[in-house]
Amino acid sequence: MDAAALPGRPNPSLRAAADGFGFVGDGEVVLKAVALHTAAAAAPVAGPDGLEVPAVARGAQDAAAYVRAGPRRTVYFDPRQVRAAIVTCGGIAPGLNTVIRAIVTTLTREYGVESVFGIQSGYRGFYAKNWLQLTPDVVADIHKVGGTYLGSSRGGHDTMKIVDALETRGINQLYVCGGDGTVAGARALQVEIAARRLPIAVCSLPKTVDDDLCVIDRSFGFETAVGEAQHAINAAAREAADFPNGIGLVKLMGRNSGFIAVHAALASGEADCVLIPESPFAIGGPDGLLAYIEAQLAAQGKVVIVVAEGAGQEHVAQAVDKPSCDASGNKLLSDIGLRLLNDIKAHFAAVGTEVSPKYIDPTYMVRSCPPCAGDSLLCTLLAHSAVHGLFAGFTGFMVGPVNGVNAYVPFDEVAGKKKVVDVAGGRLWLRLLSSTAQPDFAASSGERLSRAGSEVSGISTASL
Repeated sequence: MDAAALPGRPNPSLRAAADGFGFVGDGEVVLKAVALHTAAAAAPVAGPDGLEVPAVARGAQDAAAYVRAGPRRTVYFDPRQVRAAIVTCGGIAPGLNTVIRAIVTTLTREYGVESVFGIQSGYRGFYAKNWLQLTPDVVADIHKVGGTYLGSSRGGHDTMKIVDALETRGINQLYVCGGDGTVAGARALQVEIAARRLPIAVCSLPKTVDDDLCVIDRSFGFETAVGEAQHAINAAAREAADFPNGIGLVKLMGRNSGFIAVHAALASGEADCVLIPESPFAIGGPDGLLAYIEAQLAAQGKVVIVVAEGAGQEHVAQAVDKPSCDASGNKLLSDIGLRLLNDIKAHFAAVGTEVSPKYIDPTYMVRSCPPCAGDSLLCTLLAHSAVHGLFAGFTGFMVGPVNGVNAYVPFDEVAGKKKVVDVAGGRLWLRLLSSTAQPDFAASSGERLSRAGSEVSGISTASL
């Protein structure tokens, strides 16, 4: 939607009465990259007190920037004519209800919108379910519980049917909560809406506990998931410590990326080994996982292993008659946790060593609980920013924190792409190796994920 082609009007919020307090200027942007690289070969320049400092390599920096999120002095929707719809798609995550509530209250209380609808059960709800009328009273207490008040589902995206429903119902603002697949669906809707020249603005809010959305610092639900995962790791460590040759094995979420496993392990400080999808590993052999576990038991009498659900899939047989993908197009995973548990039991039985393995799988616990304070705050601010963005005439964006500042990121930069842990020298992975003192299994086996350190096939890496 081209805001310049629309008639503008003063922002109706209370900010206008406060002489524009808190409005974002049209020229404010957020840089994609803020860490500058100095030119090693450049001549130093004189700094304060005569000290020499290296010159900055000009022209070599990533100058990409995004529009800063926030309320504008001029808006391009008449609140009396706004009909907004909210939908939640894919797996649930802590904070979804907080987002729903904050969108509704911002629309109604700050802008005076009277028609806000909730779409039940994900994308298919647009054409297969009754729509819910949402008011501040209806959503008053939903933020206190986990899950989504609207329900969710995978798949069900039918672009034509959804846009037909939006057009029939007179919707002109659409708020979509979901991960990269959901964003791809929102982008398809935006393209069709533009083709029909409909006055509908579309935005998405980043929902994935795996934190694998590109560009943004983090998605909502991740901080809560890491906290819950840390509890599981601590419990495994306690179990391992209290039994002879105790082995704590924890499987965490992380289909394509190991951010939950790495962050939770770093926060806990109890893990001796973390296995993630980005880093291949061998189970048997002198440089494999079982040999490492045996060495740790000999050295300290216990060991704690954390494995992300997408790790080591090459070691797990896929049932021939099992579907390869779910309704959202995600590859279905076999249970690497149970495979490792069985291999551990079989290995130590074969060598005649008594062990006490304890297996903990908190997968659905970490995503179904209410959000922590940090996620609640993030959800509220994202919802505010989303509403401000659509009223400002923007469309086709995901709102999220970029270097600590909320920004509007175009769908094309996130749809169909994945952020993964950089295991080819990334700081986050090196911190993990330092914390656990585990060997770099990928390096010792001569294997390395080819996508690490690159942006190939829609995958980008993160190094913190």
